[in-house]
Amino acid sequence: MNIHDLIRDLREPATTKIVLLVADGLGGLPLEPGGKTELESARTPHLDACVRDGVCGLSVPVLPGITPGSGPGHLGLFGYDPLQYRIGRGILEALGIHFEVGPRDVATRGNFCTVDGAGVITDRRAGRPTTERCVAMCQKLQKIRIEGVEVFVEPVREHRFVVVFRGDGLGDAVNDTDPQLTGHKPLPAKGADAASEKTARAVNDFVMQAAKILKDDAPTNMVTLRGFARYPKIGTMQEVYGLKPVAIAVYPMYKGLAQLVGMKVVEAGSSLDDQVKTMEKLWNDYDFFFLHYKYTDSTGEDGNFAAKVEMIERFDSVIPKVRALKPDVLIVTGDHSTPSKMKSHSCHPVPTVLVAKTCRTDPVTEFGESQCLRGGLGQFQAMYLLPMALAHAGRLGKFGA
Repeated sequence: MNIHDLIRDLREPATTKIVLLVADGLGGLPLEPGGKTELESARTPHLDACVRDGVCGLSVPVLPGITPGSGPGHLGLFGYDPLQYRIGRGILEALGIHFEVGPRDVATRGNFCTVDGAGVITDRRAGRPTTERCVAMCQKLQKIRIEGVEVFVEPVREHRFVVVFRGDGLGDAVNDTDPQLTGHKPLPAKGADAASEKTARAVNDFVMQAAKILKDDAPTNMVTLRGFARYPKIGTMQEVYGLKPVAIAVYPMYKGLAQLVGMKVVEAGSSLDDQVKTMEKLWNDYDFFFLHYKYTDSTGEDGNFAAKVEMIERFDSVIPKVRALKPDVLIVTGDHSTPSKMKSHSCHPVPTVLVAKTCRTDPVTEFGESQCLRGGLGQFQAMYLLPMALAHAGRLGKFGA
């Protein structure tokens, strides 16, 4: 029996409400040995109060030592084993912009990037261009034609876009063309099997044409592609957990992931305050609320320690409004760590706090990596966080006689 079958057997109906607040890339590192992380440097009186009222620990997104992408990181928080459900980012981005992915489609996430005269990447995100520029560049790429394969190019925001390859016999076992580092050229696509090799040929043709079209459009003068994926089969949160969930997210990729697991995706505005107001308006309509906050991650990827501290403090400021709704279970965590020092996702466990009336509180008084290491939850795999929330919300019965 796997964990989802167990949950189906044990779940009980209830009217209790669960809130999951995800500060993307929350975990960090000190700039110097013995120093403080971004979270420990931030002034977070309201998160500290959550820690005193609840129980904390460190979540491991996938397994110890494994650095997760945003997809696996969130799947774990939603109660799905990221090793069992390997979902490419392309599908998540496509669903996030409401692109209807069909059975003949392979979707991929695209990045506009900057290359020098030798074709070497100097900026993986092209300086984070405006969404308006992203739209304009995508319109140029929509002219690309590939024999035997339909190509759809759609903007997401800033440097991100979606490419969907549609045709018979396409596979999704294709490597990323993004080397994930500057100072390198984009990688050629290769397929792991015959069907995926057909996709890889289309990808390489697309990238070659894109390079010619964009060559005079620096800083958005090249593209990289990653997260090739077909539409997966996955049980929804309603089917597995008996929840009525809603996603309150701004960025399309996270909307796509939420939609994939059966959450209702709503228009949430453009700011954190807008998202909290949306939660307040919908409070009587749902029993599971996922709110995603992006900027703790993007500032970490930019290597801006001070800005990440500021974004954490901004996140802290809305906690009283969420607690005023009196959720039966409140969880605050991240999908992974994004230390400013590394300018990337990392394998480090993520600070987590769970607040409920049935918590067995611990001695921790501040929300930070060092303190959470001593918390009552210990270090645990993120996929077990939702079952813990269900238990504290009175939604799981007893196992066995």
